[in-house]
Amino acid sequence: MTATDRSIELVSLAAQAAADRLAHDIIAYDVSDVLSITDAFLLASAPNDRQVKSIVDEIEERLNKELGAKPVRREGDRDARWILLDYIDIVVHVQHSEERVFYALERLWKDCPELPLPDDALKTRGKADEHARLTGDPEGELS
Repeated sequence: MTATDRSIELVSLAAQAAADRLAHDIIAYDVSDVLSITDAFLLASAPNDRQVKSIVDEIEERLNKELGAKPVRREGDRDARWILLDYIDIVVHVQHSEERVFYALERLWKDCPELPLPDDALKTRGKADEHARLTGDPEGELS
């Protein structure tokens, strides 16, 4: 089984929205062969809590406005360290950079195929490391 066209459309738009809000290290996995609850995971991160919220808000707004999709569940708003949007077809994880490193979701899903993403989203790969190097702030706390 592979991700549906609808799932790929949702992932692509969500990834573009995240990239537009300067998310770091955007990646998407087709998890449909190993999970029955969803087709795809989209992962993105940001160096501070405010940016995490901004990315999530943009994803939610764009998916609703352009595709009529609303999440059935939104978790993690209080601390904004890891916010999850569940659209049934896809699950979006936007994490603070520290949580992204600590939980390393990529390691869990590394055997799943990556889904194609818009060029802007692909250009975000390695941005977390670059940001930490430029700011001299490996924890992302100064952003």
